[in-house]
Amino acid sequence: DETALAVHGMTCAACVARVEAGIARVPGVISVAVNLATRQAAIRHAAGLDLTQALMTAIDHAGYSAQPVDRVEPLPPLWPIVAAFVAAVPLAAPMVLELLGIAWALPAWVQFALATPVQFILAAPFYRAAWAALRHGTATMDVLVVVGTSAAYGLSLYLWLAGHVDHGGHLYFESAVVVIALVLLGRRLEGRARRRMGDAVAALRALAPSEVLLRTPDGASREFDAATLEPGMVILVRPGERIGADGVVIEGESTVDEALITGEARPVVKAPGATVIGGAINGEALLAVRVSAVGADSALGRITREVERAQGSKAPIQAQVDRVSAVFVPAVLAIAAATVIGWLVSGAGAEEAIIHAVAVLVIACPCALGLATPTALMAGIGVGARHGILIRDIAVLERAPAITVMAFDKTGTLTEGRPAVVAWSGDPSTPLLAAAVEAASHHPFARALADHAAASGQPVPAASQVTALPGRGIEAVVDGQRLLLGSARLMVEAGVAVETTAAADWQQRGWSVAWLAAAGPPARLIGGLAFEDRLRASAPAAVQALTTRGITAVMLTGDTRAAANSVAATVGITTIAAGLLPAEKAAWIAEQQAAGQKVAMVGDGINDAPALATADISIAVAGGTDAALNAAAVALARPDPLLAVAVLDLARRITAKIHQNLGWAFGYNLIGIPLAAFGQLSPMVAGAAMAFSSVSVVVSALMLNRWRPATYPR
Repeated sequence: DETALAVHGMTCAACVARVEAGIARVPGVISVAVNLATRQAAIRHAAGLDLTQALMTAIDHAGYSAQPVDRVEPLPPLWPIVAAFVAAVPLAAPMVLELLGIAWALPAWVQFALATPVQFILAAPFYRAAWAALRHGTATMDVLVVVGTSAAYGLSLYLWLAGHVDHGGHLYFESAVVVIALVLLGRRLEGRARRRMGDAVAALRALAPSEVLLRTPDGASREFDAATLEPGMVILVRPGERIGADGVVIEGESTVDEALITGEARPVVKAPGATVIGGAINGEALLAVRVSAVGADSALGRITREVERAQGSKAPIQAQVDRVSAVFVPAVLAIAAATVIGWLVSGAGAEEAIIHAVAVLVIACPCALGLATPTALMAGIGVGARHGILIRDIAVLERAPAITVMAFDKTGTLTEGRPAVVAWSGDPSTPLLAAAVEAASHHPFARALADHAAASGQPVPAASQVTALPGRGIEAVVDGQRLLLGSARLMVEAGVAVETTAAADWQQRGWSVAWLAAAGPPARLIGGLAFEDRLRASAPAAVQALTTRGITAVMLTGDTRAAANSVAATVGITTIAAGLLPAEKAAWIAEQQAAGQKVAMVGDGINDAPALATADISIAVAGGTDAALNAAAVALARPDPLLAVAVLDLARRITAKIHQNLGWAFGYNLIGIPLAAFGQLSPMVAGAAMAFSSVSVVVSALMLNRWRPATYPR
């Protein structure tokens, strides 16, 4: 089972490590991942155990607090920030005036009066968190802030009481106050930016209406709480309203806008029998919908859960960052101590040595390091969800840049998976009679024949005595004559000769063929029908896009070589493996991997599940089977081959952003710590750089929200 908790009070990567260690000690816990950006802990534990209270207690013992995830962590209050800056401005003013050649200083007692409330009231949360960390034998960012500002404050107090300020000495109350003010401001800005990263999930949740119009058993209607809907209930959806739950239309016909859920820009016509998705917008007519799924079981609920799960997980690179973070704060404390010793050995006074050590402690905030990866993941996964890309396993992000081959299933992936009548021969009534025979069938050809008949505007005759002939076709009585519809094998059994010329031409094109005959006696051929599984409009553009990226597009299909060649020639694929069983698709991918290729697989059916599980990156398209979706690391909200290409683009962008953020985080420390240790940064400048480092990493991650899938001619 999985339990998720919101953790409050974490400020850096060291906090994450401490919370994870505390949770891991709870009996029954299998694994835990704590995300600094989302402030959430995702815990996997033995099934059947309710560990919520034990987990919350463990987090509390670690020095933090935990609540159910539906409670949003509040932003740090604004008044302490305002108060800190009110105190900081007059304290820092003399330094600014000194740069302008104006000598002026506040009396020491005024500096003390301004700094003391900031140090011990406004910074009290830092002291509490630092004490909790030290009590558990760890060091966090709060420890650095407390040690640094306390050192500056204590040194200033000593210099004042010892009378050094009367002999031209300088006090450092302003350093402590400005650092505290900047840390408070940085945390609020960071919190606001993190909330923006949750916009994707918040937007998904907002799609579901809070109230619906329920049809009661007596035929009346009344407003009803959507959260208490149950499968089987009937809701009425008025024009312009959002559909309250997944279901099936039982009355009415209207167009429905599903763009915010599936990414499909065109409204879809919904008539009785059609499925609808909760959160979609009804068009111009009233619909009656029988509810089939609600809450977490609905399509919207599953999408939201997948996005949250992915945002809360850790990328493989985060493991390396965690190892660095575990020793980072102790290492900084050691560097600060070495700084004091080094300056004292070089002949500097204690005052100067301590101030340089304070600067080291302040600039070495590990917040940026802890936020670098999770913020990029949150933003990238969120923007992907908005465009129909649901990343379920973030390990694919680091595999994407290495992909050299993208293999596509044919039916339902490159094609629509829904055959249509494209040609017929013989009697003009052939399509209509065939539609009558197949009227009660669930065969894919039945829908194609029904659509063709509907387009002709002619009524379909009624059929009776319908009998399925497994593996061969179907027979039925229409207008008093017994008809046979099926394969060439069925025609041979009935003693009917088929049109070999038409059959050869159709099969060469890759079309499927069915024959219609009167059973007789005497048996005679009425006509032939050709069916084509139409190509998805974006398939050629997807193959072209892969080619421009240096990636080979391949088709893996269980269909015939002729059908595969026809589709491949149209989309521009030159490597084809046809007539494959499910295990053979997986074996083909394994052979490519053994040869050094990195393979992405795109599919939609049960027969694709083994190949999806074998591939380096697995992508399942919308409308596919649960087996395919469960085997895939990425799910596409709409069956668009171009979205599969966009998966690689987005993964590369997210990975690049993670590396960029880590560069920012490490860069600040690698440059700032030596400068501070060698006396080139004052504590105030170090505090500003520290606050800016965390905010810049978060803002950098938010730039991913500008990503859009590339467009190509279709």
